[in-house]
Amino acid sequence: MKRRWYNIFREDGKAVVLAMDHAEVIYVSKDLENPGEIITKAVNSGVDALLTTYGVAQHFQKEIGRIGLILRIDGGTTEKNPTGRVFDKATKMFNVEDAIRLGADGVMCMGFTGVEDEHISLKNIASTAAECQKWGLAFGVEMIPGGFYDTKQWTIENIEFASRVGAEYGADFIKAPFIGDAKSYKKVVDNCYKPILVLGGGESKTEEELLAMVKEAMEAGCSGVIIGRNIWKNKEMEEMIRSIVRIVHNG
Repeated sequence: MKRRWYNIFREDGKAVVLAMDHAEVIYVSKDLENPGEIITKAVNSGVDALLTTYGVAQHFQKEIGRIGLILRIDGGTTEKNPTGRVFDKATKMFNVEDAIRLGADGVMCMGFTGVEDEHISLKNIASTAAECQKWGLAFGVEMIPGGFYDTKQWTIENIEFASRVGAEYGADFIKAPFIGDAKSYKKVVDNCYKPILVLGGGESKTEEELLAMVKEAMEAGCSGVIIGRNIWKNKEMEEMIRSIVRIVHNG
């Protein structure tokens, strides 16, 4: 797995990942009308890897080029379904062999704790971990306590527990929410023996809030970030990426 791992993580063990897996579940067509242009700008600005969908990975291989590629392999429901709940039950849609055929370096799926159907996503994690071990792909799990809708469960203790669960089921790295500050979040990092990359936190953050969050996460010992809307919705996207890269890789 090492060669694929180092396509995602630099030699310092850290990574800045651009997330572009949103359009399979929510309406973002206006902002992601031209994925190729966004990917090209991101690559030129220094991102280490791209987290994206099967369709983007298949269609924009030239633009992705030599940066790391992480394929989102689960889905399930969109915001247009009657409940309005995306990733409901987090169904596995593609497998590791599909990712290999696309030239991916790793795959990612959801992991929900504290929900009624948590066994569904945890079973996905276990089977995918075994597949990735067999084929030598890096495996990331997005561990969300309570899912995306019960954010009252987004406490330090619950994020700490969920991250450790992801590691125990075989994930190579964890994508998790960041809350609090560096001192409090260090408890999450210390309890998880796999690298943690923090997610961007929706689209509500100001530039200052986002960069402050990235700084706090790195001071807590995180290994980088996986951010989407707070990057590609920004009119100064390239400078935002360069700023995040400077924080993650240069302190």
